[in-house]
Amino acid sequence: MTNRSALSLTGGIALMAWAGVFLFTAFVPPHTPLAFIAFFLILSIALIGTFTPIAYIFGRLLLMRRRYLVTRRNAFRQGTLLALVILLNLILSALHSWNIFTAIIILAAAVIIEVLTLARK
Repeated sequence: MTNRSALSLTGGIALMAWAGVFLFTAFVPPHTPLAFIAFFLILSIALIGTFTPIAYIFGRLLLMRRRYLVTRRNAFRQGTLLALVILLNLILSALHSWNIFTAIIILAAAVIIEVLTLARK
């Protein structure tokens, strides 16, 4: 599968997932824990599908002349980390446990994971 077809497939999945998020929030009341789990699962698919092509395109445009090799796997990892940061902050906010310090710690953990995976190569 070429990069262009993989990114267009990811973008199509992201569009369908965003449509699912909007339909889910419009028709399902958030009264049960299962509704919250389903919402965050659909949102995670939408965020990963959105951030993966964005990370790939930014990596291609901005880091083209560096020694950094832009691959779909790296873009997927970066998109997943960014989606995880957003999801964890949203989950903590829904549980009324969010504050700025936890947000900074979550972001710092994601940055450390990314730096460690880049340094391993």
